[in-house]
Amino acid sequence: MELSEIIPHIEVLIFASDKPLTALEIVELINNAFGFMEHRVSLEQVESCIGGIKEKYNSEFYPFEIKESGGGLQFLTKPAFHKTVAQLNGDKFLKRLSNAALETLAIIAYKQPITKGEIESIRGVNSDYSVQKLLEKELILIAGRNEKMPGQPLIYTTSKSFMDYFGINSADDLPKIREVLAEQVVEGTIISKLDFTSNGNQIVTTTPNIEDN
Repeated sequence: MELSEIIPHIEVLIFASDKPLTALEIVELINNAFGFMEHRVSLEQVESCIGGIKEKYNSEFYPFEIKESGGGLQFLTKPAFHKTVAQLNGDKFLKRLSNAALETLAIIAYKQPITKGEIESIRGVNSDYSVQKLLEKELILIAGRNEKMPGQPLIYTTSKSFMDYFGINSADDLPKIREVLAEQVVEGTIISKLDFTSNGNQIVTTTPNIEDN
C-alpha cells in the first residue's frame, strides 16, 4: 500500500477514536482492517505518514491539528479557536481548578509517585480535599501503595487525562523547574535617559519631590 493510500486511513482512525492512538496501535488497526494485503503496513510507513499529516494540518487553512497529547495522537482545535469551541460546553468547559488543587497537582506531577503525607509535607496543609477533587476529575490516579513506608500509604501519579488536559504527551513534556523559577525572577527597573532632564549643570529626575515628614 502506497503512503498516499495509508494517510486517509490514519486520519479517519485518529478522528473516530475516543482515545489518543499511538503509532503502533494505528499499525495494528490498519493491518487488521486489510488482513488480505500481501505487504503489511509497517511502523516506519505510519510514522512517515503521521509526519506528513501533521505538516498538512499545520496550515492556517485548518482550524484543528494533529498533536501528541494524552499518550497518543489526537485531532485538537488550535488555540485561536478556544473561545469559539467553549460556547458548546459553557461553564463546564471553562471551569478551572482551584489554586489549592493546582498546587497539589503540580507537586504530584513533579514528584510522582508520591504519597499524600509527602504532598502535605511540601504544602504544609491538609490536602485531603484537593486530592479527592483531582481523583474525581481523573487528573490523578492511585498507582498502588508504598510498601516501604509505615502503614503502606497510597501512591498517587498523574493520569492520561492529566496529559490530555494540559496538552502534553508525557511527564517529560512538563516545563523544567528551573524554567518556571526563571519566569518568576523580578528584574531591576531600567532607567532611560528620558527619565532625566537637564537643568544647567545638574541632572534632575522628573519624579516629583517627596518631603520627609
